[in-house]
Amino acid sequence: MRLLLFRHAKSDWGDPNLDDIDRPLNGRGKTASVRMARYMQEQGLKPNQILCSTAQRTRETLARLLPTLTQETQIHLVSDLYQQSEDNYAGLIRRYGGRAQNVMVIGHNPATQDTALDLIGTESSGALTDIQEKFPTGALAVIDFDIADWSELQPGTGHLERFVKPRDLKDDTA
Repeated sequence: MRLLLFRHAKSDWGDPNLDDIDRPLNGRGKTASVRMARYMQEQGLKPNQILCSTAQRTRETLARLLPTLTQETQIHLVSDLYQQSEDNYAGLIRRYGGRAQNVMVIGHNPATQDTALDLIGTESSGALTDIQEKFPTGALAVIDFDIADWSELQPGTGHLERFVKPRDLKDDTA
């Protein structure tokens, strides 16, 4: 099974009167989320279930991914992804993942980074070092597991297949 941990793209801090949950994407975030959506489509990274935080910036990130989805995909807006953005998302993945082969979580930091670090095994790679240093906005960690149901998800059992940041991709969105 495969987990796609996708941190929302860059948000706009221009309006100090907005509540955190209501902050939209900024221009750079819109561009980066489209770039990442195209990358996922080109690479065949196709979630059949998406768990998305209810925050405006995560929903806008999801909206830019939707046109690239060519298969049936269940989408769940999960307020706990926002409420628990300081925690690890593993419990929510266990609860909502079911038997979906490819689950994507569109969430926040530090929970996205903490979840990746908790689930990845003891492997040593440059990509893992990158995640340890920073899980930037718009970045995607692809983690594979040898399990039959997400309720079996355990710390340290995942294999980091790749870690991709928007700035790593060729700018073909202009």
